[in-house]
Amino acid sequence: MRTMLATLLTLSATVAPAALNAQSVAPPQIPVETLKTVTKTLSSDEYGGRAPGTEGAEKTIAYITKRFQEAGLKPGNHGKWTQDVPLVEITAQDVQPLTFTGGKQPLSFDYRNDMVVATYRVTPKINLENSDVVFVGYGINAPERGWNDYAGVDVKGKTVVILVNDPDWQQSDLKGTFNGREMTYYGRWTYKYEEAARQGAAAAIIVHQTEPAAYGWNVVQSSWTGPQLEQDTPGDHMDQSKAIGWIQLDAAKQLFASAGKDFAALSAAAGKKGFHAVPLGVEASTSFVNTIRRQASKNVVGILPGTKRPDEVVLYSAHWDHLGHCDPVDGDDICNGAADNASGIAGLVALAEANAEAGATARSQVFLAVTAEESGLLGSKYYAENPVYPLAKTVGGVNMDVLNLIGPTKDFVITGIGKSELEDLVKPLVAAQNRVIKPESHPEAGHYYRSDHFSFAKLGVPMLSAGSGIDLVDGGTAAGKKAEDDYTANRYHQPSDEYDPNWNWQGAVQDLQIYYQLGRELADSDRWPNWYQGTEFRAVRDKSRAAVQ
Repeated sequence: MRTMLATLLTLSATVAPAALNAQSVAPPQIPVETLKTVTKTLSSDEYGGRAPGTEGAEKTIAYITKRFQEAGLKPGNHGKWTQDVPLVEITAQDVQPLTFTGGKQPLSFDYRNDMVVATYRVTPKINLENSDVVFVGYGINAPERGWNDYAGVDVKGKTVVILVNDPDWQQSDLKGTFNGREMTYYGRWTYKYEEAARQGAAAAIIVHQTEPAAYGWNVVQSSWTGPQLEQDTPGDHMDQSKAIGWIQLDAAKQLFASAGKDFAALSAAAGKKGFHAVPLGVEASTSFVNTIRRQASKNVVGILPGTKRPDEVVLYSAHWDHLGHCDPVDGDDICNGAADNASGIAGLVALAEANAEAGATARSQVFLAVTAEESGLLGSKYYAENPVYPLAKTVGGVNMDVLNLIGPTKDFVITGIGKSELEDLVKPLVAAQNRVIKPESHPEAGHYYRSDHFSFAKLGVPMLSAGSGIDLVDGGTAAGKKAEDDYTANRYHQPSDEYDPNWNWQGAVQDLQIYYQLGRELADSDRWPNWYQGTEFRAVRDKSRAAVQ
């Protein structure tokens, strides 16, 4: 995005910041025992997987509050430790098969095995009956990129079938209408459901493919079944599609074949500009009932008040929630979430301890543990939309989602690189550790849009999402890739994401030292890092900063 008024740019534009002196803030002693203890505690079975609205969640909130207080923080929400986050829990039950009629043969796909289906609507029953099916390619409407998969087709009341990721995700480079291999927000499933709803679709079904989705069907099963959380807002989300969900690739191929279409050929066509949506000539049906429970979860907020400009804040964030109980593996149905993200909360506590020990800075430092990240970044979204500290006076910060638990690396990866001036500030800190900055190994996964920094970024606040790459000091990229692939395949969103006493915390310590130095330098300076010119978040930051200058 770009600003419309030159005067606005003049008011808020900043000179690109000079590189930080890596020695101006000495690397702290990160308390490794804190990292171990917090991670082990929060990921124990006693906490039940930390799903919001459960007994385990209440224990989690109490534990984080206790650790913040012991670290030396003050209550961060006008004298309170927590911020209420209104949520509504929707649990689909008696889910009927997703059927397709009118093709060469009737098809029926079973819940969980072949498809998953849910709803954002807060209503006791969903009934999708004989809904015309339309293949809308990647389901993108991006006028600024000259792309509209919905052009010339009316999908009101119909079921749209959508491909995951962006049209050019299979490119090897980062050049293309949608940044090539690097996923844009248009590639995220959240966007695809949002756009389908804007187009009036009754249902939106994404075809699951492991590589462009960046996770297997097992992750869809564990994440999309059981209780689902959404922000509790007026209107009960009745402007959303009746049903949203995923379908297995093999099932999608059967659907297209029954409709007399070639899935591979249409998928290839959908990747080219000028693609037109294709009615499949079949009708979709399913139904399910919902159990609805309204509740309030909590963000935990601690602060180290600033000494000179306490109204200006530097923000550290991490999410405390995980999936709770999930699909059992060998009789274990607790998704403990040790790496994801008990480790991130451990990092948050360790940074609070290190900063409190070092003493107050000119600006305030806020430590925010958010809820419901796994349900769509709901806790951070609520805070960003209802900030305790105005976003126009939030300098920037760091979000932590899964620390490095496999050992020190030679590289440091910035997620969504090329977006903000925080990258210039962090370069000398990385160099001081004799490490190099590298691009993401899997830019097609869209990690920039998958964690809580995005809630702040889209409202203008520069937030760093970065950490160790896969070039391990001991074993190189081969060992790092093996560990990364093993985590994705065998632990991510599964009961096996459990605490391991043999983890190597030295890589996490290195990353946390960088986060500390960056945050502390910002907190003791008068810098206002911005987004680079031409990036999608620059205009909103310029506007918010202009309003307070």
